[in-house]
Amino acid sequence: MRLLISEEQDQVEVKAEITALIKEKLESILYEEDFSREFVDAAEVSMVFTDDQKIALLNERYRGVAGATDVLSFPMLDDEEIEGGQDQFLLGDIVISVPRALEQSEEYGHSLLRELLFLAVHGMLHLLGYDHQTEADAQRMRSKEKKALAMISASAEQEDGQTEI
Repeated sequence: MRLLISEEQDQVEVKAEITALIKEKLESILYEEDFSREFVDAAEVSMVFTDDQKIALLNERYRGVAGATDVLSFPMLDDEEIEGGQDQFLLGDIVISVPRALEQSEEYGHSLLRELLFLAVHGMLHLLGYDHQTEADAQRMRSKEKKALAMISASAEQEDGQTEI
């Protein structure tokens, strides 16, 4: 999977180690969804790290909702295209407000790394067609998020005994 990252904020540093772990975990989600290696190799995700002001503009424009949010997802493929298989394709865009992620990490008492990983996982699940419009859909999505976060915690501890998730 190719993860194309665009840094459009300068308030909070997002280290290369964080983006590498995000890429790894987004790939693991694709494998958890039983996509083939060929599919995973061909997939591209565009990720934009932005600020509250820019994400608020996107939120208003594309969702009709005023104000900033933590993450937005813009899927590019429908179910038939995802199943079809191509040499390379863009699954979609994930936009994360990094200042908002930092604020939420402090509010919830965990690391910025954990919050960015959660938001990236949440966004990726949206790209794959999951949503939380109904209670049943929300439960299904929460279950996928919890499973991904458990994998994140386990692998981060393996990779770096001092990485706080």
